[in-house]
Amino acid sequence: MGGYYILIGLFMLISMGVSSQLKRKFAKYSKTFLANGMSGREIAEKMLADNGITDVQVISTPGQLTDHYNPANKTVNLSEVVYHERNAAAAAVAAHEVGHAVQHAVGYNMLQFRSKMVPMVNIASNLNQWILMLGIAVMAGSGNATLLWIGIALFAVTTVFALVTLPVEYDASNRALAWFQKHNMLLPNEYDGAKDSLKWAARTYLVAAISSLTQLIYFVLMAVGGGRNNE
Repeated sequence: MGGYYILIGLFMLISMGVSSQLKRKFAKYSKTFLANGMSGREIAEKMLADNGITDVQVISTPGQLTDHYNPANKTVNLSEVVYHERNAAAAAVAAHEVGHAVQHAVGYNMLQFRSKMVPMVNIASNLNQWILMLGIAVMAGSGNATLLWIGIALFAVTTVFALVTLPVEYDASNRALAWFQKHNMLLPNEYDGAKDSLKWAARTYLVAAISSLTQLIYFVLMAVGGGRNNE
């Protein structure tokens, strides 16, 4: 298990580094004020209108980094800073979340697949760590890896979810950037700031997906190795 904790520690450091860089980027581009004077809310509402979406509401939600699109009630939820501010960082986040609303409206298949996975992921994420640890203990004591394989199957569900999230997030950002360009919403320096912000936001999902996949492979190799050692 020593190797596992080293692996977790490594990815924690990488994740902290990416998150720290993301915060610095957003702080930087929060000072790049939009020449068009539009707030995050106004950016979101215009992008919705330009995509012919009339049944989605843009609302403010408390907290920081709480921005999300809720397909259940069709709301683009923007944190208070993003909702009110008029800068490149706010524009990037607002347009990205509307990108998810556009995905929903056009029936983007990866978003639909991810949404269908949510109930299964909620169950798997609550159980997998406990079953994995118990499975490792049972295998160490008896050589039986059955319980560990069950834990691996549950962990695989969360890994697939993390991998599916990647194209969903990248596509939402690409839709936002394409809209900025098509409608000449931002000046070149503002666009570059929005693009850089979204790039670093996407990297947080990339690190999470790679970390989950690496852990999955580690557990599989452990189960295979434990089974062979007891044959």
